[in-house]
Amino acid sequence: MQISTIARARHIFLLLLCFSFSFLLSCAGKGQQQIAQQPQPSPQSQQPTAPRVLRVCADPNNLPFSNSKGEGFENRIAELIAREMHANLEYTWWAQRRGFIRNTLKAGACDVVIEVPASFEMALTTSPYYRSTYVFVYRKDRRLDLHSFDDPILRRLKIGVQMIGDDFSNAPPAHALSNRHIVDNVEGFTVYGNYAEQNPPARIIDAVAKGEIDVAIVWGPLAGYFAKREKIPLEIVPVSPQIDQPFLPFVYDISMGVRRGDTAFKDELEGIIERKRPEIESILAEYGVPQIKG
Repeated sequence: MQISTIARARHIFLLLLCFSFSFLLSCAGKGQQQIAQQPQPSPQSQQPTAPRVLRVCADPNNLPFSNSKGEGFENRIAELIAREMHANLEYTWWAQRRGFIRNTLKAGACDVVIEVPASFEMALTTSPYYRSTYVFVYRKDRRLDLHSFDDPILRRLKIGVQMIGDDFSNAPPAHALSNRHIVDNVEGFTVYGNYAEQNPPARIIDAVAKGEIDVAIVWGPLAGYFAKREKIPLEIVPVSPQIDQPFLPFVYDISMGVRRGDTAFKDELEGIIERKRPEIESILAEYGVPQIKG
């Protein structure tokens, strides 16, 4: 694979992470914007100064990251931040597809995206608050002992990867396998799934549990959350190498993103991240997010 191809794949994957996953895209479909506001106080109880509002851009159907019921770890982290700011929490809901940032953050409909890659170019990013990785997911009863893209057993297994478009838009695992001429035994699963259903990205984890594929290679937060909810015990193993040569990373730093130029808000968020890092890490652990120490 030429370096230009890998660079294009990496750029697209950074979009995928923003449109969380995180980690983790060539985009299709439409999102419908809905703004959910906290109830306003009655005129009698209103203060001379309006209460502060934390306006968050989020997807209403994208667990484990966020949903409209507030069940995702991004929701939990947003609640923590709002408490620290003594602010009301308000969401702008938009399906994380093409135009998500343009129609939410850049349009001024909301002020922060809770999860973007640290190197994301479409926003001003905070210091990272976690680092995660792609992982292998397989049934424990298979005892595959799989750790690396270079393990010979991969050539004999049915492998599931998430696909995001044509060859230049595939997520990093597809490129790593292609670099090793592992193609014929690979099955693609759309990263978006059927958005009319709950938790559309979970389909690839279900396929592992049901034995439809032998192993899935997916972004860690997605795997960690849904694997715990399967009846069949699943093994989750960080992929190796962390960077496939010449430069195709599988480990990513995750930050919060605000509008470019909103430096004061970014600095405030960084202060909260630093003060509340143990609580944030505890939330991530509760959701099964693989956390890689820097």
